[in-house]
Amino acid sequence: MAFSVSDVIPFSQARANLSTLAEQVKAGAEKIVTKNGESYFAIIDAQRLDYYHQLERERIHLLLIDDAGKGLDDAASGRVKDARTALQAIKRRRLSDTIARIRRFAAASA
Repeated sequence: MAFSVSDVIPFSQARANLSTLAEQVKAGAEKIVTKNGESYFAIIDAQRLDYYHQLERERIHLLLIDDAGKGLDDAASGRVKDARTALQAIKRRRLSDTIARIRRFAAASA
């Protein structure tokens, strides 16, 4: 949805005209409220917000299904690793990274 200049409102104006803004939003408008010249928050209809949340959940489900399909393809192609071995490698790598950060911090502090 494209925004027009009339959809961007300073905080002080929004506070003074909240009832009018609520009616405009209920009629389908979306408003961006600014504070100190920066976007601060948006005012949208509650049903539209629910719809946006539903779209986000559906997108997450599609991503999970896509990842599951990739995992099945990997398994069918023999591109698999033992879970315990993979987890141990991740833990070793994280420990190594943590030790390196501590050494860099110690050297910088000396």
